[in-house]
Amino acid sequence: MSGHPVPRPAAAMPLGSRTTSALVLASVAGLLAFGWPLLLAPAGGLEHGVDAPLVLAAVLAGVLLVLAVALGEGGIDVKAIAVLGLLSAVGAVLRPLSAGTGGVELVFVVIILGGRVFGPGFGFALGSTTIFASALLTGGVGPWLPFQMLAASWVGLGAGLLPRRLRGRSEVALVAGYGALAALAFGIAMNLSFWPFQLGMGTELSFVPGEPVAANLHRFWLYSLATSLGWDVGRAVTTAVGVAILGGPVLAALRRTAARAAFVPAEPTPARREDGPAAVAGATPAVAPRRATP
Repeated sequence: MSGHPVPRPAAAMPLGSRTTSALVLASVAGLLAFGWPLLLAPAGGLEHGVDAPLVLAAVLAGVLLVLAVALGEGGIDVKAIAVLGLLSAVGAVLRPLSAGTGGVELVFVVIILGGRVFGPGFGFALGSTTIFASALLTGGVGPWLPFQMLAASWVGLGAGLLPRRLRGRSEVALVAGYGALAALAFGIAMNLSFWPFQLGMGTELSFVPGEPVAANLHRFWLYSLATSLGWDVGRAVTTAVGVAILGGPVLAALRRTAARAAFVPAEPTPARREDGPAAVAGATPAVAPRRATP
């Protein structure tokens, strides 16, 4: 027994200063993109602009691209990329198979459990890549896609930020409860992204530019109750039940995968010096090949 402690494996997707800053930037930009109608003045010029959601979607896509670059610069193990691709593919297949009936949505089970095991950075990336892959699979690419990607990324991020010490039934109960709340929040966020353009003026459910925030929030609450509450509750129940049933074995399997992978950030190694006093002690010096005699 050597007496040296066994080093803990590196995170699947490390959160350095740049990556954390990019996460904060993406989240702030996302909050502004989702909530801009509540802050809009009557003379702001966007209340009647039909291309406003397209502009906001383009901004969100740019922010997500910057975030992806920042995550890549942080040093991501190739094994972490493989796991990310595998879980994204599983979620992309589950989404069209499960969605469409009473808000049933199994994709969040994959995003939440993946974020729980592999950390907040991995969960954020998993949410985006899963929704993007499913959109390509089903042809659901449109101005709503960046909003869906960012909202799902927040779901994975939150799962990775849950307390880490819990295990067993307590952990599954915590993650299932979080899944229900996150699924409800996802539906509310998506409603807010298109609510200002969904209904015409003059109804109690419509967005009114320049009205007090409390008044518009009341209209938005009525709109959500009338249009999507059943779907949102169905999504929350499906997510919670899915995590409660599959959480124990899936968490154990993902943790075994993480332990065996022993993720190491893909950082460039310093160039090896052939000679000089800075050579590592104990290293065998290179032997020059002998010249063959004629």
